[in-house]
Amino acid sequence: MLKQFLQKTFGVLVAVGLLFVGAAFAAETGRHLRVDDVDVYYGILPAQVAGKHDPAHEERTMHGRVPRGSKDSHLIVALFGKDGVRITDAEVSATVAELGMSGARKTLEPMRIEDTISFGNYFAIYGSGPYRITLEIRLPGARRSTEAVFEYQAR
Repeated sequence: MLKQFLQKTFGVLVAVGLLFVGAAFAAETGRHLRVDDVDVYYGILPAQVAGKHDPAHEERTMHGRVPRGSKDSHLIVALFGKDGVRITDAEVSATVAELGMSGARKTLEPMRIEDTISFGNYFAIYGSGPYRITLEIRLPGARRSTEAVFEYQAR
């Protein structure tokens, strides 16, 4: 029963965490930026968290599959317009690189968690960093992309 409760509430916790906890600690953790009137929040979770779901659970199969590596991480991005409304129809890509390295660039796929849409994909984060996370965000109808750059230190 506890396992079912945890599985059911994982998605809600991630979504709420990105909305409220991320916002509350944005200044402290640097996981929030406002760029071109878009509020950008990100979070990184161990990929194994998604791998603990039942095989039929949608989070177990998102982005192709859950990586098996112990250093693989799930990058999750939430976007909000200046009016506070969640942006769900953007095209988002990310490059995650240890400073001085080229890193990996991937499309962040839309992901439905409960009644919210965020964007995400898996990345390998092997060392403690620091890492640079560069997000390229294209809003529908926009003439150019918006770029948000974060520094991340693995713990």
